Amino acid sequence: MPINNILCTICARSGSKGIKNKNFILVNNKPLISYTINQAKLSKIFDDIVLSSDSDQIVNIAKKNKIEIFFKRKSNLSNDKSGKIEVIRDALLESEKYYNKKYDYIIDLDVTSPLRSVDDIKNAFNLFLQKNYDILFSVSDSRKNPYFNLVEVKNSGQIKLVKTRNSKFLRRQDAPKCYDMNASIYIWRRSALLKYKSLFVKNTGIYIMPEERSIDIDTPLDLEIVSFLLRKKKYD
Repeated sequence: MPINNILCTICARSGSKGIKNKNFILVNNKPLISYTINQAKLSKIFDDIVLSSDSDQIVNIAKKNKIEIFFKRKSNLSNDKSGKIEVIRDALLESEKYYNKKYDYIIDLDVTSPLRSVDDIKNAFNLFLQKNYDILFSVSDSRKNPYFNLVEVKNSGQIKLVKTRNSKFLRRQDAPKCYDMNASIYIWRRSALLKYKSLFVKNTGIYIMPEERSIDIDTPLDLEIVSFLLRKKKYD
């Protein structure tokens, strides 16, 4: 069966907590969002690439990257409490109305994870199709394991492992395998995006990426590391 109508969403609002205006900050003299737009174009798997943003500055950057802009993100979807799935669903419906068609698949590429490769995008989608998933998102091997060396402080003040089982794991290698969500690639069937409010449903899969392509910019240190790697021109 031919694969048709694949929508790429790129979501970037104006506000951010860790780094001010990080979605359009310059990284090696290039707006951060431009890396993701370029990767989406180079993958050559998308019928349409759309931007969801409330920021005129981000919109102008997207226009310079030849992304068609036909809607602006609603204010109720642009605050700190807005869920990303709701934002992507809104972008899907706006796109279907504008292009007068229904999409079979939606792939969201996060602006703050510019180290992904074009092959990551294509390989993640191929895995999604091969396994017949409803949802897939990218991950990397977890640097810490909640069964072994991640702790939390309870309301009582007691410190406990985040996850426990009847048996105690004496080595990290013996603990169940865990992964970090790397905020890079998310894929949905249209019906799944419209139905579910969570990524964690029965038919969800993961695509594993290496740590060196899995840094999500959330702090100034993350930004320094990503800038260094991009300067090495391994991933752009």
